[in-house]
Amino acid sequence: MLSRVADSLYWMSRYMERADGILRMLKINHYASQDDPESFTWRPVLKIFSNLEDDAIADMERNGKAVLQYMVVDRENPNSVLNMATRSRENARSVQDNITKELWQALNEFYHVVRNPRLETSLQVDDPITVLDSLVRQCMLYYGVTDSTMFRGEGLCFINVGRYLERAIQSSDILNVRFSDLSHDLERPTDTTYWKYLLLSVSGYALYLKRYRSGFEARNLVDQVLFNFDFPRSVLYSLNQLHRYHGRLKDEQNGEGYAKVDFAIGKVRSRVQYSDVQTISLSGLSKFLDELNSDFNEIGKALNQAYFANS
Repeated sequence: MLSRVADSLYWMSRYMERADGILRMLKINHYASQDDPESFTWRPVLKIFSNLEDDAIADMERNGKAVLQYMVVDRENPNSVLNMATRSRENARSVQDNITKELWQALNEFYHVVRNPRLETSLQVDDPITVLDSLVRQCMLYYGVTDSTMFRGEGLCFINVGRYLERAIQSSDILNVRFSDLSHDLERPTDTTYWKYLLLSVSGYALYLKRYRSGFEARNLVDQVLFNFDFPRSVLYSLNQLHRYHGRLKDEQNGEGYAKVDFAIGKVRSRVQYSDVQTISLSGLSKFLDELNSDFNEIGKALNQAYFANS
């Protein structure tokens, strides 16, 4: 496969995964803002998914409508859902011969739904949950079409490498930002509602209730989001899937590049697989998450050099 094609499939997938993560986070935080409108802040969302400085975040963090406008349809925000959909579609359009017609149609439909001028009005005037739900369904349609129609070859491997790397980064960032409010202290008590909305934002609430019977505790939440290999949005699950799909790209022509990427993935995967909550509580959650972030950056750089002809 040409490096240009691999690069486009990889970034098409990363942009869609990021758009899906933004929408889910916005939806759950809008619910939370209705429970306690006086003290609620959108700061964590803006810290995770935007490049705004602290002063700009402070100006916007209490204005839900402004945040939704900025994160969903603002053309000047490089991380808005609109721009994620646009970039994903542009990458898909450049490699239409390597994706199915159904996948292109799903991406194209998502792009046009987000660009519809009525969407912006609906976010400001109507119920935002209805709008966000419709966009989340578009993302789910994309995932379903990808899994059910794409040929099981190199193209799907690069799509899933991008998908699971982006997902691991998101889950780690969400934990980091949310626990920064608690000084990364795993023993510090907090309102159970805080943990409930965090779990809902990563679609992990139902699984948590089934697995952990002792109630909402910081340690259990960290265990699920980092180390639960059955939870599809945990860091360990994402790294296992990343390792699985990258392993299918091994060939004789790019042995050196493959080995570098495999080493980068294996290093962080082993770090997570052979750690637990007790271990990171001794070394420090903040340090552990910062090291993960650095390792994810190394994986991205290794992928660029090995497959996408980028330095």
